[in-house]
Amino acid sequence: MMITCKAAITDGKGKFFVDEIEVADPARDEVLIKIKAAGICHTDYDSLNWGKPLILGHEGAGIVERVGSAVTHVKVGDSVLLNWAIPCMNCFQCNIGNYHICEKSSPVTGQGHSTNLGHAHPSGSLWKGQEIERSFNIGTISEYTLVKAAAVTKISIENLPFECGAIIGCGVMTGYGSVVNAGKVESGSSVVVLGTGGVGLSVIQGAKISKAAKIIAIDINPNRLEMAKKFGATHCLLADPKDEGLLKISEEVKELCEGKGADYAFECTARPELGAAPLAMIRNAGTAIQVSGIEQEIKFDMNLFEWDKLYLNPLYGKCNPNKDFDRIMKHYQEGELLLEEMITARYSLDQLPQAFEDMLKGKNAKGVIIF
Repeated sequence: MMITCKAAITDGKGKFFVDEIEVADPARDEVLIKIKAAGICHTDYDSLNWGKPLILGHEGAGIVERVGSAVTHVKVGDSVLLNWAIPCMNCFQCNIGNYHICEKSSPVTGQGHSTNLGHAHPSGSLWKGQEIERSFNIGTISEYTLVKAAAVTKISIENLPFECGAIIGCGVMTGYGSVVNAGKVESGSSVVVLGTGGVGLSVIQGAKISKAAKIIAIDINPNRLEMAKKFGATHCLLADPKDEGLLKISEEVKELCEGKGADYAFECTARPELGAAPLAMIRNAGTAIQVSGIEQEIKFDMNLFEWDKLYLNPLYGKCNPNKDFDRIMKHYQEGELLLEEMITARYSLDQLPQAFEDMLKGKNAKGVIIF
């Protein structure tokens, strides 16, 4: 039986609105989720211009409402969070453990990839009687969502707020995973973090959990730098927006790192002009990691690569939902990772315009829609 509910919808041409949709019963390998919280991300705002109608949102947590006949790992009533890089478990990449870059199911790297629009398979969701896709195949800014079972992870600890579960599903995972899975930051090392929004704060926390000795946060917003201290930054540097490529402030970084540069630097700004900036921050044979998903063409001064420097561009913190989500929840449970403190504003579904406005003005570390 179809469920009628409210969802945030974009026309794909820059506009968005809240309207009623219909959601079908789950197929054998699907789960119907009653969404309780959905994170707001710059990618959600970008999706307003992806050229077709979509149900917005790719960070979410809620309660299992119904399950398909083949679903065994969750049951009705379970609290769950969602993963947008949904693995098929059968392709080459899944078979070698790279579930986040599945060749068949991923809306970013899979066969259905078309500028991140989502897949072309039926979503089980109708708007005005017509099939409508869900952003990243999960479309979480909706009272209900219908997803593949592989997108669903049971919340494994007691008393995790749904809003915290929602942000684990993308922003926290991306930052934490970029440190732990991609960079493999070593104990006692030095780390630079460019940009201290939700993803940058998650990088800082990942570095702290990895026992980095020096964590240097860089931002143009002094208020965000104050927050970075609470999340584990040992040093904070206020950047000048006119500092091209952050080359001037990179000299300050080198002074803090024995004149050599840091062992690791993470770019979390999503600004193409800063795509090469982490290379200026690291020592010879150091590692630069582009976390924020810059996809535009950028130019590199090859001198920045001298010598033996690595530049990594991981997707989604190399997320393995069966392993990483449980690890993140345990870190939270043990007081090693802050989540509630990252959520600086909460909104109703009807307040989505305000949520986007606040995000674009840099007011929030993380904003969340509460259902």
